[in-house]
Amino acid sequence: METVALFGASGVIGQGVARTLQAQGRGYRVVGRSMKGLQQQYGADPRAELVTWNPDDVASIRAAARGVKTIIYMVGVDYWKFHLHPLLMRRTLDAAIAEGVERVVLIGTVYPYGMPRTERVTEAHPREPHTYKGRMRKEQEDLLLAADAAGSIRGTILRLPDFYGPGTERSFLYQAFVAALEGRRAPMIGPLDKPHEFVFVNDVGPIVTALMDEPRAYGRFWNLAGAGVTSQREMVKEIYAQVGRPAKTMAMGKGMVRLAGLFQPFMRELVEMYYLLTNPVLMDDSALRGLLGTVHKTPYAEGIRQTLAALREAKQAPAHPVVATAAS
Repeated sequence: METVALFGASGVIGQGVARTLQAQGRGYRVVGRSMKGLQQQYGADPRAELVTWNPDDVASIRAAARGVKTIIYMVGVDYWKFHLHPLLMRRTLDAAIAEGVERVVLIGTVYPYGMPRTERVTEAHPREPHTYKGRMRKEQEDLLLAADAAGSIRGTILRLPDFYGPGTERSFLYQAFVAALEGRRAPMIGPLDKPHEFVFVNDVGPIVTALMDEPRAYGRFWNLAGAGVTSQREMVKEIYAQVGRPAKTMAMGKGMVRLAGLFQPFMRELVEMYYLLTNPVLMDDSALRGLLGTVHKTPYAEGIRQTLAALREAKQAPAHPVVATAAS
């Protein structure tokens, strides 16, 4: 059976892809920086091969890629270190090509599209990012697409909007879930009534593996839209309704985000991406649906129910170390 390696396996997307591979009865390799973290997450699965890597060490990257047919690349970086995205992709591609890896699936974002020019953004929308983070993500994508065009390796990209669900502590909605359960006011960012879309994190794994297995997927990128257009306010209302409380929010505008950035690196870096809250990128994924046929999307109310259930269960479970995730 072919070997699939999950680079950046400790994040919530990596965990979801691993669960899908488990359900399919497929073996896989999980690659991360910490063996302790990998053992906590995957040590109980006999199909999981646990491998640590040092992305600053070329030999370590090659060892992580050795004997692998497909790499699913989900490596995150700190929000203030986006210059690392193209650098790490270049190193990974060089190692993968040297080791004879056949395919790379990159989990991407909407950042490379820049400011949306249409109400719905298809893959034909220009990739002209006006932010530094968008440029770094585009440069990362271009490296993979160029390697595919050159025939060095097959590559494809799946673009995700904001996501939410169990374990997604960096979601815009995470604090709303916690606040609703605790009866507090939900701290939010940006205007709450602008159109927005979210992907339920547990839906991503099956789509990633289906894309990986589809030969026609390679050489281009694909959009995955949310389960419909909503807004942050509508999502918060549903969250609070499901815990039997009226919704209560407090929202930070761009000025307050900028002020908070004087003390918090993440908030400082969020300022340039604030446009996504005022001028949202709403994706059209008809091409992906045409390719795969079935793209399951959990309705928002059900996704909220499952997320609340997971949070309640986590509060009742014994304390254990948390492995940081990255969704950038």
